[in-house]
Amino acid sequence: MKKWKLEHFFITKPFSHMSKQLHYLVTGGAGFVGSHIVNNLMQQGHKVTVLDNLFTGSKRNIQQWFNNPNFTFIEADVIDPIDIEVDRIFHLACPASPPHYMHDPVHTLLTSIQGTKNMLDLARKYDARMVYTSTSEVYGDPDEKHHPQEEEYWGNVNCRGPRSCYDEGKRAAETLCFEYNRLYGTKIRTARLFNTYGPNMDPNDGRVVSNMIMQALQGKDLTVYGDGKQTRSFGFVDDTVRGLLALMECDYTGPINIGNPGEFTILELAEIILKKVNPNGKVVHMEAAVDDPKQRKPNIAKAKKYLNWEPKIPLEEGIERTIPYFRDFLNMQK
Repeated sequence: MKKWKLEHFFITKPFSHMSKQLHYLVTGGAGFVGSHIVNNLMQQGHKVTVLDNLFTGSKRNIQQWFNNPNFTFIEADVIDPIDIEVDRIFHLACPASPPHYMHDPVHTLLTSIQGTKNMLDLARKYDARMVYTSTSEVYGDPDEKHHPQEEEYWGNVNCRGPRSCYDEGKRAAETLCFEYNRLYGTKIRTARLFNTYGPNMDPNDGRVVSNMIMQALQGKDLTVYGDGKQTRSFGFVDDTVRGLLALMECDYTGPINIGNPGEFTILELAEIILKKVNPNGKVVHMEAAVDDPKQRKPNIAKAKKYLNWEPKIPLEEGIERTIPYFRDFLNMQK
């Protein structure tokens, strides 16, 4: 496997204007949530190195920083070892939408497991603090007894289904994080992200919000899989990033739910999008996806307690702030 060394990529220019400037590594930093973290850290004046293989990420999400001497981009796969002296790590690298993580299930598993081990080894070597972004998918398809989902819930996951490469990979990666913490004292923080949406999403990633907004903007019928009564909790990306930044600064290792406890059916989401984009549009139903959870909602009591965090952006406002991004994308395609 190819090993990457910092000196091959790092822009060496001194910075003396900040007394607490830190060096952050953001894996998956050209992706959706990762690029928003990068933007926030760069605006704070930190050094940021992005590691991304661009399978689902895009340079356009971070292109404004390419000429900034605080910024370094490394196009590489997190599965391959890397040696960079850093202070903190946001580890987000992993395809998160079903079409992407099902494209190569073995690679998805290796990304979660081997990629996380590589980042933990780096954190251990340089005594860096690491936030690992796990997922609400570790809860699988929860029953009524475990709704909303608390972090203590072990989940109801099909370990052999088409989604298992993602779900089980994330569960295994969490185990690695906590074992490194127990055995070596590695400074880990684990977040379980619920459905997140907003600007910089891949318009073609197959997730429900991006699918529906794209369809509505193109005057197409909105596709709903199954009866549309399945529920999700949608968090605007600004809220999610604020939670992740708070987690990095706290002393709680987690796991901790980061999500919006507002619960909506998929049909209700479709109605909101149609109202804002195409009031005369229609919904068409397709066969339900295999192992698609019937309900999903976070209990965020721990986020409130340990992070002093809760989401601020309601769904309708977040959708309204997201639509222009997709409209601009479509206009660029003309």
